[in-house]
Amino acid sequence: MENKITDLEIRITHQEASIDELTRTLLEQEQLIRKLQRDVDTIRNQLKEDSNIAHVSEETPPPHY
Repeated sequence: MENKITDLEIRITHQEASIDELTRTLLEQEQLIRKLQRDVDTIRNQLKEDSNIAHVSEETPPPHY
């Protein structure tokens, strides 16, 4: 019985370590996702501001039409 308890304690210790590692990884990924989202938002705003592309309705047809 004591061996079973010891085995369970060892398994719990390994599971706790795995959970801690997964938590750290998840937090790192969340930070990266937030940074990437900010970068995408910045690029999107720059494209909106700097865009010289006319809307389809404002485009003149090419010369071959």
